[in-house]
Amino acid sequence: MNKISIGFIGYGNMAQAMAKGLIKENVVSPQNIYACARHYDKLVHNAKQLGVVACESAADVVRAADMVIIAVKPYQIEEVVGALAHALIGKIVVSVAAGYTFDKYEKLLPKEVHHISTSPNTPIEVGAGILICENRHNLSEEEYRIFCQIFEPIALIEEADTSQLSIAGTICGCTPAYTAMYMEALADAAVKHGLTRQAAYRMVAQMIYGTGKLYLETETHPGIMKDRVCSPNGTTIKGVASLERDGFRGAVISAIDAAESKE
Repeated sequence: MNKISIGFIGYGNMAQAMAKGLIKENVVSPQNIYACARHYDKLVHNAKQLGVVACESAADVVRAADMVIIAVKPYQIEEVVGALAHALIGKIVVSVAAGYTFDKYEKLLPKEVHHISTSPNTPIEVGAGILICENRHNLSEEEYRIFCQIFEPIALIEEADTSQLSIAGTICGCTPAYTAMYMEALADAAVKHGLTRQAAYRMVAQMIYGTGKLYLETETHPGIMKDRVCSPNGTTIKGVASLERDGFRGAVISAIDAAESKE
């Protein structure tokens, strides 16, 4: 995989997070990553941070790359990608543009272009991301194998029906912000009771990481995981009861509903 070349059309926060993850986990060498962006001076600065190759145009990226990652805003796709449609034949095309599904690309691209639509989240930067993939794509078996080999070291790959892409993207893409708020609130409480801010953040971050890892490795129901920490008349169950009184679960569900409303 180190010899495969990857090109980013668009080099914003998500593209940079993906590039950082691929380099950090030694999946792809920096010199085999190419990128273009609307503002070339800013692109050069950002590309230099990782040692990736800054290209002056999307056409240059496509010529250099085996896999092309479409990372522009959805409203830019027809203008940017449409002009490259035939040049993308023979490439593995991976879209990370929210809401731009297989059917939309099929109307834009020649039938010979092989593509898959995905939705990553920011922890992909440190090799702990999630990559939601539409289960409709036209990658060959070998191309999909290569796709998985590239991204499995930096993300959990989950397939979803087209109708489920939105909610899956919300759960994976929006909730790092909500979780960061939870981390901050827990740390505020810890500081209130005497812990240093730095120690509190480390402890909270490890707790969240460990709880997630415990589930992924054991698939123990979250309710059972909670129950195992709650002894009769103990401190934990009192805290759980307080969260329930304050509508903790309802607030979480309402946040997802609000994100999904797209208003």
